[in-house]
Amino acid sequence: MRDGFIKVAACTPKIRVASVGHNVRACVASIQEAADAGAKLIVLPELCVTGATCGDLFWQDTLLSAASSAVLQIARATQDIDALVFVGAPLQVDAKLYSCAVALSRGEMLGVVPKHHLASNQTRHFVAGPLDTSPIDYGDDEYVPFGANQLFACDALADLLVAAELGEDLWAPQPPSIMHALAGATVVANLSAMPSLVSGASYARSLVAGQSARLLSGYVCANAGDGESTTDAVYGGQNLIAENGVILAESKPFGNGVAITELDVCALVAERRRASGFDGVDDEGDYVITTFELDCEATTLTREVDPEPFMPRDEAVRAERCEEILGIQAHALAGRLSAIGCKQVVVGVSGGLDSTLAMLVCARAFDLVGLDPKGILAITMPGFGTTDRTHNNAWQLALALGATPREIPIGASVRQHFADIGHDESVHNAAYENAQARERTQILMDVANDMGGLVVGTGDLSELALGWATYNGDHMSMYAVNAAVPKTLIRHIVRHVANTCGNEREAEVLIDVLDTPVSPELLPANEDGTIAQQTEDLVGPYELHDFFVFHLLRNGFTPSKIYRLACTAFEGVYEPETILSWLKVFCRRFFSQQFKRSCSPDGPAVGSVGLSPRGGLVMPSDAASALWLAELDELE
Repeated sequence: MRDGFIKVAACTPKIRVASVGHNVRACVASIQEAADAGAKLIVLPELCVTGATCGDLFWQDTLLSAASSAVLQIARATQDIDALVFVGAPLQVDAKLYSCAVALSRGEMLGVVPKHHLASNQTRHFVAGPLDTSPIDYGDDEYVPFGANQLFACDALADLLVAAELGEDLWAPQPPSIMHALAGATVVANLSAMPSLVSGASYARSLVAGQSARLLSGYVCANAGDGESTTDAVYGGQNLIAENGVILAESKPFGNGVAITELDVCALVAERRRASGFDGVDDEGDYVITTFELDCEATTLTREVDPEPFMPRDEAVRAERCEEILGIQAHALAGRLSAIGCKQVVVGVSGGLDSTLAMLVCARAFDLVGLDPKGILAITMPGFGTTDRTHNNAWQLALALGATPREIPIGASVRQHFADIGHDESVHNAAYENAQARERTQILMDVANDMGGLVVGTGDLSELALGWATYNGDHMSMYAVNAAVPKTLIRHIVRHVANTCGNEREAEVLIDVLDTPVSPELLPANEDGTIAQQTEDLVGPYELHDFFVFHLLRNGFTPSKIYRLACTAFEGVYEPETILSWLKVFCRRFFSQQFKRSCSPDGPAVGSVGLSPRGGLVMPSDAASALWLAELDELE
């Protein structure tokens, strides 16, 4: 559990109404099944010991007595199971009847959490449980905490604090889980007995996902199913597990299935470190915290790990996201142009992905401001590594967008510069490459000054993270529209525009840009005229680096956890040794290249990961990477 994953399960045993002995066996069997699958937190439905549909039988001492004994029987039967278990049962306290979640661990009863908000059909038999927690005698002089304000803390995983609520508690205007989360709960167990109604499943799904997002928590909801009375309703056994707004697992409806997956409680705590409003309750003494033990063996991951965390997988949502990002970029540039009264922009176009997106953004911004797109000066600056393919794509894109293309070759000026500084042109070192990048930036800046325009930068977040930019070369501009957009996301945006622009000429160019290898084109082309210098051969695949930077900055994960997640996400694509090698490259470059990010130009934020020194990433330029690299060395 070092990396924060805890396997959880929501189970629906097949019960019989009022047949407590049968229900004990069914509950124990469900708990054992989940435990055999590795679950360490197991949640059963509300009132599963008796059945939620007993009606006026809840007034019978025979049923209540059997239910009280049944909880102890379940505790004894599961004493060898290494898990925190929540079981639903009716409990009489001071002549009042409560629907309760009973927390069990290794044969011990840890606490009893009563339902606070009752369903309308439950008020005939039950009363609302208190929030304040105090000890009650459960029999045989065994005193346990009773009340809603309880947390159950894992001794082996400090970030795992579990709270419980029941059924309609979640539907209430102010669910108890809000205060539980403020008190520190990272996972909420909901023991529910909700009948199935038309549209009910989707509504429950939205509620569970929404509450987990609001609380930055895990949410495990187990619902009653087969075996409940069908006199007036049917129970579908909809079991749901969510984490921070995402449904991770759901059992099939109208069955007695198990929803099981892993929650990442360390990621949830990392989210809360950044969020406002999680400063705790006014008086934490109102909560009773009970510890429980768990073994610390590693958890096998079954949950899906997205290899593209910056982009949703659903095609419709992806298209919407691409439009949203383009809108943010275009409105940001339009705002800057309006603020400074500028009617012309200068873009260095290479025929690559980044300058292509920058041109698309400029075109949209000009449309927003009502400017003639001819005011977009697209300058192509062929050098020693420029190929006919990229040069042609740059020129054709400018024409397709109605911009003004212009060509300014840099070969002669760079050779003059080599002569001035005494550099041998046959030596293809950093000076050879960077002189070209800086010459291009000088041209862009000077042309912009000459025409009263603004240089729009093309560099992206992925390049900034790796420092794959020439300092005071392509690293610099007057406004950097792509600075917060990673390379993998740029691909999706360009493809989206190609599919939706309605301009055959523009779409054809965009598709060819997407098919072109990523390259700075600073080294001479191959003899056949193809690109010789491919970026991903030198610094590694951008899909890996974007994965690394997301989980490092968005979640604050350790290198070993990022490595584990990457091995899962890219299984069958990259060998673990390859992933580890590029992760080391990423860590070394990320730290050593901060000085470039410390003086990067203005540019709009588009998501939760950013590298701007003005709030996206506040980091000293001379920070050491030794801790991160040492952890990766241990993996070898």
